[in-house]
Amino acid sequence: MTAPTATGLTVGADGRPRCWWGASAPEYIDYHDREWGVPLHGDDALFERLCLEAFQSGLSWLTILRKRPAFRRAFDDFRIERVAEFDDADVQRLLSDATIVRNRAKIAASIQNARAALALDVGLDELLWSFAPTEPRARPAGIGDIVAVTTESKAMAKELKRRGFSFVGPTTAHALMQATGMVDDHLAGCWCVDGSLGR
Repeated sequence: MTAPTATGLTVGADGRPRCWWGASAPEYIDYHDREWGVPLHGDDALFERLCLEAFQSGLSWLTILRKRPAFRRAFDDFRIERVAEFDDADVQRLLSDATIVRNRAKIAASIQNARAALALDVGLDELLWSFAPTEPRARPAGIGDIVAVTTESKAMAKELKRRGFSFVGPTTAHALMQATGMVDDHLAGCWCVDGSLGR
């Protein structure tokens, strides 16, 4: 792996240029190449990503990736209907589970968000994707062009909060949009940018 260039690209051992963050560990390479920025649909799938983005707040995303199988076991594969039924005993179970991030506020938010998702008059997928930009935009030319908050992520966070969701500020909302392909923030020149990668 080479050091990041001025554009933020790193060339891996396979000769492929990647966004600098996506080349530092095997888990990052797999996530960067196969998931990040790929359009994702499905209420439960998007609920999982929403929860994991909230759990990541203040931590390394690599920590979350490495704990992801444990999170899926602990949260019944992030099935909204199941998580919405979690009670105080489940909260205690989760707080005692050393294989996940044991943060009471984030655990409570996941349960609250499952209940809020069930109460929606549209599917979670439809609601979240309604905030995806409708006009194409240029991919970031370098690290300095990547933003943490957008008009769309502010609007998404505001609407989610209005509908009873928590732990979903504009930065978390934008990270969710990046991760699920609502926006394409792969750097220009990254081998993943054109979508023709056999995904």
